[in-house]
Amino acid sequence: MKLGLTLTAAIAGTLVAGAVSAQDLRLAPAAPPAHPAYYMYEHFAEYLAEESGGSLGTIILGPEVIALPQMGDALQSGLADIGNSLPLYFAADFPVTGIAGDLALQGRNPTAMGLAMTEWAVNCAECQAEFREFGGVYLGSGSSDVYGLITTVPVETVEDLQGLRLRSGGAPYSRWAEHFGATGVPMGVGDTFEAMSQGTIDGSMASIVDMLSYRLIDVATNFNTVPIGTYHATSNFTVAVPTWERLSVEEREMVARAANRANFDLTDRWGYQLPDEARAAVAESGVVTTEVSDALLAASEEFAAADREAQITASGAEAEAFVSLVDEWAAIVEENGNDFDALAEIAWERIWSQVDLSTYGL
Repeated sequence: MKLGLTLTAAIAGTLVAGAVSAQDLRLAPAAPPAHPAYYMYEHFAEYLAEESGGSLGTIILGPEVIALPQMGDALQSGLADIGNSLPLYFAADFPVTGIAGDLALQGRNPTAMGLAMTEWAVNCAECQAEFREFGGVYLGSGSSDVYGLITTVPVETVEDLQGLRLRSGGAPYSRWAEHFGATGVPMGVGDTFEAMSQGTIDGSMASIVDMLSYRLIDVATNFNTVPIGTYHATSNFTVAVPTWERLSVEEREMVARAANRANFDLTDRWGYQLPDEARAAVAESGVVTTEVSDALLAASEEFAAADREAQITASGAEAEAFVSLVDEWAAIVEENGNDFDALAEIAWERIWSQVDLSTYGL
């Protein structure tokens, strides 16, 4: 379905939360109901109703109306009021925001990564300018679980990585693979199953969730828990600039508070709930799970540290600020655990209460 369709036709094919009115906001998770992003948007709709006392309603548009690659056009055309954007899908539009995504190998705690990304992007002037040019206002991020190795051959040692062809979701993962003598193969995640089944690649550097969501459990033989990194360069709730402009400051706070709460739902679902379900399924399958050896873990951590310094050298103050926030939030999460209610309060006080919503994003 093209973005040129009328809004009436678009709404007809969507899930509607409440009656349509002037105060209903059109939400675009750009994902089907089974996806963590849709789960997050369902919770956001509930939170916004609570925060606004029902004065702000929502309409959820399905991915058949707005898909991820269409998000920029959807926000700028007014088809979506709030959308799930992935800056790495629009790398040319987000060169500075992408710096945080290029530090994926630092990801060891999904909760800390989502929070670090949020605080960094809110306070990154260049990132804010990129979002404004894109047509949206940034309201936070979340994170995947920590990626491991899903393969069709056993991987137990550093030497076992030599010569393997591994699906890569981006430059950081390719750097990791190449450091260990493997080849990172850029490939859409949806193509992984066929490539592995045909022997084009030997595996994927990916979330264990891909075992279920892309049925890799039917073709993989091994999973190694070596921690590679996270996918955290998200913009979970990107508010269309015209929508943000027409909201009162009080309404902007309602939206920001709801987004601050719902950001944790993405991380909870993507970083913890679904990985637990996938691990249980893998345990009952014929796939062999290998816990990372001390030697491979040490080698991976050593490279991640070196990559961190290399990215700081290449990208300067922005990269240094992000990795510092990763360390700070890791300590906060360690102290609080995954108490998402408590962390949402901390995030509001530390990040969002410091923002002047009368001028933010404009």
